[in-house]
Amino acid sequence: MSSIAVNAGLGRLVGFYDSVIGKKVVMAVTGFILFGFVLVHMIANLQVFLPAGVDGVPPLDAYAEHLRALPPLLWGARAVLLAAVVMHIVAAWQLTVLNKFEARTSRYVKLQPVASSFASRTMIWSGPIIFFYIIYHLLDFTLGTVHPQFEPGKVFHNVVTGFQHPAVAVFYIMANVLLSIHLYHGVWSMFQSLGISHPRYTPILKKASAAFAILIGVGFCSVPIAVMTGLVK
Repeated sequence: MSSIAVNAGLGRLVGFYDSVIGKKVVMAVTGFILFGFVLVHMIANLQVFLPAGVDGVPPLDAYAEHLRALPPLLWGARAVLLAAVVMHIVAAWQLTVLNKFEARTSRYVKLQPVASSFASRTMIWSGPIIFFYIIYHLLDFTLGTVHPQFEPGKVFHNVVTGFQHPAVAVFYIMANVLLSIHLYHGVWSMFQSLGISHPRYTPILKKASAAFAILIGVGFCSVPIAVMTGLVK
């Protein structure tokens, strides 16, 4: 392929991304990747409720060990997730700036109130808060720098001892409730950005988005609640 063809292809990609639709598509695709990770991560976390194997190793620890035994897969997934997070945040910020600019340049147009949900109105705040929550989560359970009883490789121990501190457990619960609200509007917006909209099945997609968000919230919150109530110890 000639350099002219490559440059032309890159030019079309850049031109597409510069449009509002392009940015929304990027947010939708990266959001889909992140939502998939969140679902898999929640299912993995629920292994905390499973009994230890005959060797006495908690299933959560065995799962983490299997991941560490596959460095290319683990680091490849981390690279994709990092790229998705960065692209998602950048596209969201650029769309916010564009919306504010259009609002200023259209100041002579009479604005009509538009119905919006609590989730949509809080997206501008929930996104950055969730980003900092992810950083804290990595420092807590992955690196252990903010976990006072962190032991490398002992994920079950780290989860239980971490959530035995009420302040930490409550923080995680609040953060995951906010994550659920963000997911509800995010999943619904993803369908709209990709042009998946029809009077017949749009209500179904909206209900499915709500169900997915509730599932994620209940799944993640169940772990710190179980530790605080002594169900998991």
